[in-house]
Amino acid sequence: MSNTLDTELAARLAGMALDSIRREYPNHVSHWLNDDTDARTPRELHPAFFGCLDWHSAVHNHWLLARLLSRFPEAGFARPAQALLEEQLTARNIAGECEYLATPGRQGFERPYGWAWLLALDAELAPWPALRSTLGPLVGLIAEWIGPWLGALPYPVRAGEHSNTAFGLALMLDWARESGNRTVEEEITDAAGRFYGEDRGASFAWEPSGHDFISPVLAEADVMSRVLAPDKFGDWLERFLPAIPAEGNGWLTPAVMPESTDYKLAHLPGVNLSRSWMLETICSRLPETDPRRAVLAAAAQTHVEAGLSAVLRADYGASHWLPTFAVRALT
Repeated sequence: MSNTLDTELAARLAGMALDSIRREYPNHVSHWLNDDTDARTPRELHPAFFGCLDWHSAVHNHWLLARLLSRFPEAGFARPAQALLEEQLTARNIAGECEYLATPGRQGFERPYGWAWLLALDAELAPWPALRSTLGPLVGLIAEWIGPWLGALPYPVRAGEHSNTAFGLALMLDWARESGNRTVEEEITDAAGRFYGEDRGASFAWEPSGHDFISPVLAEADVMSRVLAPDKFGDWLERFLPAIPAEGNGWLTPAVMPESTDYKLAHLPGVNLSRSWMLETICSRLPETDPRRAVLAAAAQTHVEAGLSAVLRADYGASHWLPTFAVRALT
């Protein structure tokens, strides 16, 4: 597969998203029930984001369509993508999503991963003000909860899956800056400094775990690259990841990706794709004279090549979410 997102590849990835967004079953429902009446179908629970196996994947598949639509507005998939976004992101559907999240007991629903992708979707909808306005009430609800959540969180979650704090903070911070929400921006930068500012001596020796799709080490460096100025970030990175060599092409081996339809094992290609975009981001935020840039760029290329080799798998364990990571890595 080419490492360039051309029209042909974009069409294939968009097609996978178009299929998954409307696919209600199978479905892995993360659902807080307060009584018997809460036992309902995914489409009843989440009128906007019921497909793609789970809520967060439905959200970020909408993000995928918006990003591809903005980059390939004349492609054959553009009209179906636009129609689907307009069909799903209606005032009635978003009101239903707000009602779900506002129900007692559900304030932690999809926190932080689903929250982060919902905010990323909002930012990606900037070319379509009407859709963004419709999504606004749900965005506002989540934005209000970020501060209390971070204020109560004594330690970051360093897992390689959805609960990883740094991954969520990076997407949320990008949204806060794009949308001009200074309150959320300050909440996130303060929390990132508190969680990660004094970290030292990280290692990849125990990465990845068997179900990971995120590198906890790189996710932390990724968010700190957004928080610190380039010179200060370079110093922080030297303390945090002293093992990055000043030269060479063999640093950081891509994760092994099993040929398996197991939904959890299908996470591992995501490690390589998320590593690739985090390595690129970290590289871009270092001073231009920093010798580590070449090593980081080479590792990013190795990882994107490895990750893309698994993106077009037909099994739903991969196809319902992995195209989003491919688009993120390639754009």
